Amino acid sequence: MQTLVDSHVHFWQPTRLRYDWLATVPAINHAYTPELLTQKQGDINLQQIVFVQAECVPGQGIDEVAWVSELAQTEPRLGGIVAFAPLEQGEQVQGWLERLTAFPLVKGVRRLLQSEPVGFARQPDFVAGVRLLPQFGYSFDICITYPQMADAVWLVAQCPEVQFVLDHLGKPGIAAGLWEPWATEMARLAALPNVWCKLSGLVTEADHVNWQPADLQPYIDHALATFGAERLMFGGDWPVSELATTYVGWWETAVSALAHLSAAEQHQIFYVNGRSFYRLE
Repeated sequence: MQTLVDSHVHFWQPTRLRYDWLATVPAINHAYTPELLTQKQGDINLQQIVFVQAECVPGQGIDEVAWVSELAQTEPRLGGIVAFAPLEQGEQVQGWLERLTAFPLVKGVRRLLQSEPVGFARQPDFVAGVRLLPQFGYSFDICITYPQMADAVWLVAQCPEVQFVLDHLGKPGIAAGLWEPWATEMARLAALPNVWCKLSGLVTEADHVNWQPADLQPYIDHALATFGAERLMFGGDWPVSELATTYVGWWETAVSALAHLSAAEQHQIFYVNGRSFYRLE
């Protein structure tokens, strides 16, 4: 069985932190903890987890990191944290990033872009904030929807010193069967050497109820053709993924989609690349 590093997991505890967005998705509007993930993973050999900020209210971003750092004391698989930071503050975000250094598990930063207008990532202050990240040894998770792909290409090109990873293949329009301009922009993005890509979040971009693995395969194949096994990493996007499948269901879909690769290439995507990108111990 594949040994797994999951590069994209969320936990949340609505009694401790405030997540306004959860009110719009009642099916997952309750606590999700490492203990629950252990129940949901079945027989999967899940060795390490990267926690990605779960979009509590911005003022609680540091509190979220503190809480997840507490969880890691009893969950040894929790090897890294991707923290929230208000990067649009430009140079002023330096103090926030310095506060994050008190938490050694923080490996990277995410400022969610998917709900912002096209062009948000091109603001001079946002770019200035992103450019600060290498000083702290932090990467940046790009979480966008497919109309923002050109912005992502532009941002990565402006910040050659920053290590980027694209979450969820840029959220292509799978449910509507959309291909362009996503496919062209993926190729442009992959041509930049400082960006990686997460094989994650696809089931929730498809029809939640009626999706089939065949709906996802062209998008997975294109990610593989552009980024290669060297820069693609598995992400569960749990528990958001539960809106469309189970943890095991998505893992089995990903394993099947990549079954034609060599054992070494599969090991890279499911284990090596997540560890390498996030510098897990």
